[in-house]
Amino acid sequence: MARPTILTVDDDPQVSAALTRDLKRRYGSEYRILSATSADQALDLLRSLALRADQVALIVSDQKMPGKTGIELLGESVELSPESKRLLLTAYADTDVAIAAINDIGLDYYLLKPWDPPEDRLYPVVDDLLGDWRHAHPEVTADIQVVGDRWSDRTHELKTFLARNHVPYRWYDVERDEEGGRLFELAGGERRDLPLVLVPDASRCAPPGCVTPRPRSACTSRPSVRCTTCASSAVVRQAWRPVCTPRRRASAP
Repeated sequence: MARPTILTVDDDPQVSAALTRDLKRRYGSEYRILSATSADQALDLLRSLALRADQVALIVSDQKMPGKTGIELLGESVELSPESKRLLLTAYADTDVAIAAINDIGLDYYLLKPWDPPEDRLYPVVDDLLGDWRHAHPEVTADIQVVGDRWSDRTHELKTFLARNHVPYRWYDVERDEEGGRLFELAGGERRDLPLVLVPDASRCAPPGCVTPRPRSACTSRPSVRCTTCASSAVVRQAWRPVCTPRRRASAP
């Protein structure tokens, strides 16, 4: 199955390139990032994607563009891609218009420019929007599941590790996502264990370089899970496989 798409729209080539760069750096392993430099070009892209039955997870548009504004574009995009999340980039002077668009066209969020640093201003917003979209489309999500605290430095390091190694994953916030809380309880971990990575073979592991305990149900003495770094997604499942010390047999009397 093709990766879902994130579409960016901005008539300024430098801004468009910067936005595309930042999104690729964080989400390029799981999403295809496409860019358009006008509303009409974006609508043509959405028509083509709809005809190919390609999923569009998120549309990010600047507000002030020649021809059509970002709000006009996002409003028209509803017909072509009704299930996409919609994010408007705007200046402070246009916030009233953006707030009105939340009710008028179903805008999901607006973000004031500039978005630097993206780790503080852009990524938390996009994480939330993509998380909502993924929950509504489980059939296109990744096999690997990550449970963590969205504000944790260790969580950010883990996401960066996965992205650099082109490993798609499904993200759950342990506080905000019901499924994340459920998985965390099933893993039998503690808050200091976060973030957790669950792979299809039901193993549990932690970020590279960290040592955390396994669930009590898995081991009698709570031995460590050891993780190493790797250079490709083909190695991740092996490199992050938990190591559990086998139970020692009692000595004969």
